Amino acid sequence: MTPQEDRQFPVALAAAMAVRLDCIGDDGVDFEPYESFLNSDDTTDWFRAWTGNGDLDGDAFRVFGQDGTGGYAAFWLVHPGRELAEQPVVFLGSEGETGVVARNLGAFLWLLANGLGPCEAATPYAPEPDWTPQINDHLVAIAHQHAPDHRASAPTIITEATQEFPDFDDTIMRLCR
Repeated sequence: MTPQEDRQFPVALAAAMAVRLDCIGDDGVDFEPYESFLNSDDTTDWFRAWTGNGDLDGDAFRVFGQDGTGGYAAFWLVHPGRELAEQPVVFLGSEGETGVVARNLGAFLWLLANGLGPCEAATPYAPEPDWTPQINDHLVAIAHQHAPDHRASAPTIITEATQEFPDFDDTIMRLCR
């Protein structure tokens, strides 16, 4: 994957993000999807600001949404030569939170279907004390269509992602100044 590649969403992500756009404010999930990936200049500006490191670029990320505070959800292009759908989904919060929330796009579709967004998956606290995730039937249908072999509960998806990439936080923090 190169920085010059097309910034349009894969079909499965586009379908899921269209559903999420219709859910903003209705389900308690703090996730505002974009209609396409953040461009490379904006991604670099964000990553430099987030890390305080002006020597970096944002080429390792494809940002596709944010939470209400400005934390970003992105694909982390950590697997050279693999397709975007095979890259992990990460969250970098506005207050320094980090987390790998899904091992790949298929797992991320099921995370969304199970009623969680990237922020909820990456942080140990719920948005509201009485909030519980709600399964979204439209997102379940998209996950069934595009990723039937990735079906899992949200806790399983998060645990598998965390186990596969245990050093994500340390990797990102080493880049910070």
